[in-house]
Amino acid sequence: MANKIDQMSANAIRVLAADAVQKAKSGHPGLPLGCADIAYELWAKKLKHNPADPDWADRDRFILSGGHGSTLLYSLLHLFGYGLKKEDLMQFRQLDSLTPGHPEYRHTRGVEATTGPLGAGMGMAVGMAIAEAHLAAKFNKPGFPVVDHYTYALGGDGCMMEGISHEAFSLAGTLKLSKLIVIYDSNKISIEGSTDIAFTEDVAKRMEAYGFQVIVVDNGNDMDAVGRAIDEAKADKDRPSCIICKTQIGFGCPAKQGKASAHGEPLGDENVTALKENLGWPSQEPFFVPQEVYDNYAAITKSLAPAEDEWNKMFADYCAKFPEMKKAWDDEFDLDIAKPLIDDAEFWAFEDKPEATRNLSGTVINRLKTKVPGLIGGAADLSPSTKTYMKEMGDFSAEDRTGRNMHFGVREIAMTAIGNGITLHGLRGFVSTFFVFSDYTKPMARLSSIMKIPTTYVFTHDSIGVGEDGPTHEPIEQLAMLRSLPNFHVFRPADATETIAAWYAAVTSKETPTALVLTRQNLPQLKGSSKEALKGGYILQDSEKATPDAIIIATGSEVQWAVNAKAELIKDGIDVRVVSMPSTDVFEEQSDEYKNKVLPKNVRARVAVEALSDFGWGKYVGLDGETVTMKGFGASAPYSVLFPKFGFTTENVVATVKKTLGK
Repeated sequence: MANKIDQMSANAIRVLAADAVQKAKSGHPGLPLGCADIAYELWAKKLKHNPADPDWADRDRFILSGGHGSTLLYSLLHLFGYGLKKEDLMQFRQLDSLTPGHPEYRHTRGVEATTGPLGAGMGMAVGMAIAEAHLAAKFNKPGFPVVDHYTYALGGDGCMMEGISHEAFSLAGTLKLSKLIVIYDSNKISIEGSTDIAFTEDVAKRMEAYGFQVIVVDNGNDMDAVGRAIDEAKADKDRPSCIICKTQIGFGCPAKQGKASAHGEPLGDENVTALKENLGWPSQEPFFVPQEVYDNYAAITKSLAPAEDEWNKMFADYCAKFPEMKKAWDDEFDLDIAKPLIDDAEFWAFEDKPEATRNLSGTVINRLKTKVPGLIGGAADLSPSTKTYMKEMGDFSAEDRTGRNMHFGVREIAMTAIGNGITLHGLRGFVSTFFVFSDYTKPMARLSSIMKIPTTYVFTHDSIGVGEDGPTHEPIEQLAMLRSLPNFHVFRPADATETIAAWYAAVTSKETPTALVLTRQNLPQLKGSSKEALKGGYILQDSEKATPDAIIIATGSEVQWAVNAKAELIKDGIDVRVVSMPSTDVFEEQSDEYKNKVLPKNVRARVAVEALSDFGWGKYVGLDGETVTMKGFGASAPYSVLFPKFGFTTENVVATVKKTLGK
């Protein structure tokens, strides 16, 4: 059993977590109280980390998938000296504090991922484990294991219930990610009561079926047993591991222990007092930690530093012996490596023939594969359709870790979380599926935005152009959905130049995820398209008048009809400006001067043309403008039939412009 100082050190986590939630009058004390012994054993004795350098490349990763139990992580970060002060714990859940309700990446030092939705951390942990395995295969040399670390994910019953964990663990087992260790806090309590009301499956058998080693710790408060389980997990070199730790939610609080009420509400002043008495805590003062406990944590923290010192020495020797690998390492993690492509004529070259933007995107990916060595990703069983396969780059698998093409299987939500995990590890992760299935990726795309990480999304089959598959596969509202996300760039390119620009924006972004929304059907190459697409919206073809009679704004496959309409309108003496708007998000980031130059406020006759929902276009067409957009769902027929049926023709755009001018 644990000695006195270890037990006091674990109890310090409990006390700080309970006090933080109580002071905030908001939060989730149950998980921190139940998991404190597990967390202490892991962080103090098993986790390879250095609080003095939270970004050390070869550190173990720890993901708190049950992010509601954030005070567990905040207490650890405080006690291990990551920079969180006691005053930060006192500001838990308060405005502008370093201790928000759920852990936030880039916001709090030592937080590896933003985990809000349950199960999301499990998916991101799988992505990190994939990145570790890939980098190890790519860079390690005999005697120089420069990439050699584990990924730990801690979550509870809710994480196990969510479908994302099923998807992610199924793939993790298939890929035999032996350096992934999932710690399952099995306390059999959810918000509504016992998990038996909705969750009676045998998780151990499920995880075994996925290909995991399963280790059961009957008493999650037995630090020695937890430690032995972690050692056993690390010893298995062929399978990921799931350690099932049986715990009691709210452990240590007599009136709350094992009860649902311990999950998501403060314990109450009387119960906090009782907790401290029950734990034999030496003071009732809020946030009090004995000096001997702080001294113990300081000693542990000091003992952690030499591991990085040894790694730094090894890495220096590695770079001296293999200078070509030093350059490869630097290139792998260089987020600016693609910037010179702005002036690379070969990168911007294309054939002057009609082509689907999904095909053009595939060409660009294969140009990028050698220019951006950290680019790794794939599709949810759709790469032949999404054109996201990097030729001659190999397939990442249990047998080949060097491959850069990921086969995620039909698992869109886990794919996106895994893509985020790969990006969080320092690579450039990308994912792809049909645009209508972006609905399945949305929760994790949202986390990309919040975390400010540049995961790339390739969405093909972008409109009613899907055709025969019908309304279930024809996206209508999805573009408006993604455009509504803060810090998320959506590009719907109209031709080759705009597609190349979209990819350039994606692989040079540092803090913003990017989605490319691409056609199934061929599109013409447009006269006037240019790198100005990097500004989100630009004048594709202008009026000869100082002030155009009207402005047609279009995106993607519909820009061609705007161009054709301009040619027809001039015959009637109507001279319009055609604006291509591949990305409203990027356009909004431009200066007011530029935006007014492209869309002058004194031209009120405006028409937006897009084969998706009109939601959001009112901002650009105003009260006097019109839209040629979808008003409902699509239908099953060849796309050549559907576009005319729903009004996407030169004639209808011409008529709509005239209608606008006649107001």
